[in-house]
Amino acid sequence: MVVSPNINPSRLVEGYWVNWDSADPASPSWNWSADAKQRQMLKLAVDRGADKLELFSNSPIWWMCTNHNPSGNARGEVTNLQDWNHRQHAEYLAVVAAHFRDVWGVVFESVEPFNEPSSNWWSAKGSQEGCHFGPALQSAILPLLQVEMAQRNLTSFIAGADENSYDLAIITYKAWTDVAKAAVQRVNVHGYEKGGGRRDVLYDLVHADGKRLWNTEYGEGDASGVQLASNLMLDFKWLHNTAWVYWQAADGGGWGLIEGDNNARTTGRVNNKYFVLAQFTRHIRPGATIVTTSDSHTVAAHDPARSVLTLVTTALSGSALEIDLRKYASVDGGVDRWVTAYDGSVQYRHDGDLAVKDKQLAVDVAAGTIVTLEVHGVAL
Repeated sequence: MVVSPNINPSRLVEGYWVNWDSADPASPSWNWSADAKQRQMLKLAVDRGADKLELFSNSPIWWMCTNHNPSGNARGEVTNLQDWNHRQHAEYLAVVAAHFRDVWGVVFESVEPFNEPSSNWWSAKGSQEGCHFGPALQSAILPLLQVEMAQRNLTSFIAGADENSYDLAIITYKAWTDVAKAAVQRVNVHGYEKGGGRRDVLYDLVHADGKRLWNTEYGEGDASGVQLASNLMLDFKWLHNTAWVYWQAADGGGWGLIEGDNNARTTGRVNNKYFVLAQFTRHIRPGATIVTTSDSHTVAAHDPARSVLTLVTTALSGSALEIDLRKYASVDGGVDRWVTAYDGSVQYRHDGDLAVKDKQLAVDVAAGTIVTLEVHGVAL
C-alpha cells in the first residue's frame, strides 16, 4: 500500500480484504481481526442504544486503487478505482456487511459505497482517505452493489451518494441513470454548503421519487453554536431531512462539540455548540412530527407518544415570540423552557416559569440565545 505523505494518522482505516489472491472471506486474503478498536466503538455504541447503523466507504481497498493509495489519484478529479475492480468494490462492502451480521451480530440499516464522490480534492497527497467517483461511475457501481447485497440476503438498503453540498447532490441525482436511482432507497447529503445551496430543490427531486433524505455530515469551526443553529434551522425548513448527523463529536479548532486531538488521543473543554445542539437533540426525538411554523427562526415538532409540542427558537437580536396553539384539540399541560446563550454565559438552563393562557403562549427571547420550549398535554 502507498501512504500519502500528508495523511492524518487517525484517518488511516484498516481493511479486511488484504490482497487480491482470493475472494473467499474464509481465506488468508481476509483479516477479520483488523480494525478492532473501531469495531469496539461500534459495539459500545450499540450497547448504549444506537440503532441506526450505516456501513460506508471513503475509498476502495488500497489494492483496488490505480496507484495503491487510498487517499486518491494523483489528479483529484480522476477516479482511483481500477476499471476491473468495479464489482470487487461492491463485493467487498457486501461481504463486510454480511460478516458483521453473521459473525458479530451487527446489522447495518444501510450501505453507502461513496463519500463526497464528485469532489476533486481526493488526491494522492491528501490528509485522509477518499476517491473520486463521477455520476456515471456511481451509476455503474450502485446496481453492482445491489446484486452483491441480494446474493447474501442482506436486509440493508443502499444509500447514496453523500455529496459535499446540496447543489452538488442535485447535479449527481439528476445525472444518475434510472437503474442507479432504483437501487438507492435513501439519499444522503452533507451540509457543507451551510447557509447556501438549494435545499428545497434537492428535497423536491428526492421526495418526488419516494425516497428519504438524510443530512449525514455537518460541521464547522464556530464553537459558539451560532452557525450550527442557523444551518440546522435551514435544514428543518427546506431540506426536510429525517436525520441529521454532526461531523465528529470530538475534534479541534472549534469543530468538535468537545475539543479533541484524535492523534494525541486527548480531549479538552466542552464547546458551547454542544449545549446549542442539545437544545434540539434532547427534545426533538425520534417519532416526532415536524410542524410547519410561520417563523423562519423557529422549528416545531409534535411528539404524539408524549403529547408534547417542542419549539426551538433562536434570536441574535432578541424577539417577542407569540405562539398560537388554537389549532390543537387540547393544550392542558405546563410549559418547560431551556436556554443557552451563544456567548456561553448560560448553558442549557432549565426554567419552568411559563404558562399557556387560552391556548396562547408569549415568550420573550433574549438577544444572543437559543430557547427550547416543551408544551405538555398537546393533542392534535
